[in-house]
Amino acid sequence: MTTNISLTPSHSRTEAALFASLLLANATPERVMRLGLSGAAMAALLRRHFAPVPEVWHVLAADLPTPAWASHAIFVVEMREMLRRRANPVLHPVDAADMATILATACLRPDHLWRDLGLTGRDDVTALLAHFFPSLVSENTANLRWKRFLAETCANAYGRAPAPAPGCPGCEAYGECYAHLRRTSVPIEFP
Repeated sequence: MTTNISLTPSHSRTEAALFASLLLANATPERVMRLGLSGAAMAALLRRHFAPVPEVWHVLAADLPTPAWASHAIFVVEMREMLRRRANPVLHPVDAADMATILATACLRPDHLWRDLGLTGRDDVTALLAHFFPSLVSENTANLRWKRFLAETCANAYGRAPAPAPGCPGCEAYGECYAHLRRTSVPIEFP
């Protein structure tokens, strides 16, 4: 994280504090790009929640390239749409869409979701989801890891068998999360 970068919400709504924690945890050009927002979307988010926006954030937003998840576009689009349909109805739809983009993009990276988001632990992801997409938190009755749960929920929403998110195979816990997908060898008996 870059030092001397601040971001003070311009209002007291919870989503501003949640966005601030994500942005501050990813306040370098390399990390902010991994949030998946376009420069225009980032600039609009900053204006909605952090006026006046510090100059360093204008620079970070202006330098954002077009999000580079083309190889997983179907996953990202479907995940974003599934999340948007489950958004807390009291939230501004653009805030829900931005958070859906951030979460879908984080699912492309090979670590636990909380680490991919730059947060300090699973509880941070739970708090974020409880605010933006509360029904998902109540549905995770098996206490699955959040990235796995989101990927499975998304697959189910589109009538497909549950499968890992694109980033899951690179995670240290992949074998634990997806042990049921491992092939086992069964001896073949010949007559």
